Amino acid sequence: MAEQPPRIALVTGGGRGIGKAIVRALAADGIRTAFTYKSSAAPAEELVRELTGAGHTAKAFQSDAADLSSAASVVESVVKEWGRIDILVNNAGITRDGLLMRMSEEDWDAVLENNLKSVFNYTKAVCRPMMSQRSGRIINITSIVGITGNAGQANYSASKAGIIGFTKSVAKELGSRNIQCNALAPGYVETDMTGALTGEQRKVLTDMIPLKRTAQPEEIASVVLFLASQGSAYMTGQVLCVDGGMAL
Repeated sequence: MAEQPPRIALVTGGGRGIGKAIVRALAADGIRTAFTYKSSAAPAEELVRELTGAGHTAKAFQSDAADLSSAASVVESVVKEWGRIDILVNNAGITRDGLLMRMSEEDWDAVLENNLKSVFNYTKAVCRPMMSQRSGRIINITSIVGITGNAGQANYSASKAGIIGFTKSVAKELGSRNIQCNALAPGYVETDMTGALTGEQRKVLTDMIPLKRTAQPEEIASVVLFLASQGSAYMTGQVLCVDGGMAL
């Protein structure tokens, strides 16, 4: 049997946090992995060195995910270098938390552009190569607050809820071309944000979670790996909650 060529993945916002764990998991699975970062070049370059030093294939691209032309340029570069894109993980996002009555228009717009418009930008950019291939996996990182809502996060919750509706619509549009589009909704994950919590704040948080702990980024990445695998070949338009039971 002829050896199958390596699959190609692109992860937005892959230089830190959950995105970094996703990049590591995909690369460790033998997938050639490109990822984007917005401004932190040094950590992105260090991640590329780490992965290539371990024998994996990885490449970093500076990109503003909220800019359509930037997204199109990255996708074009990946296809030109590696011939195709099999997996897109839309992970890039920001927070600008605050109560609605105090929220500025700038904070609303920034979150919607970075979190929701970025998903449109990169998904639109991969449509043509994936349709030509007649295959592809699009995996959108939403959030449990896109389902439950959260006080002080009207902008973030709206952007993440929008991703869920977008995911279902794209799944219906592209399914006939053998392109699957699913979403993953993490709960609270151990990142820089949760690392800054006090002991009391952490207790309040974990008391809301049936499993009584936050997730590790690798636990989110492992579900992304499943959605990119043959094991999820008959799934599309789904939202997998990886939240420790928080939304129950």
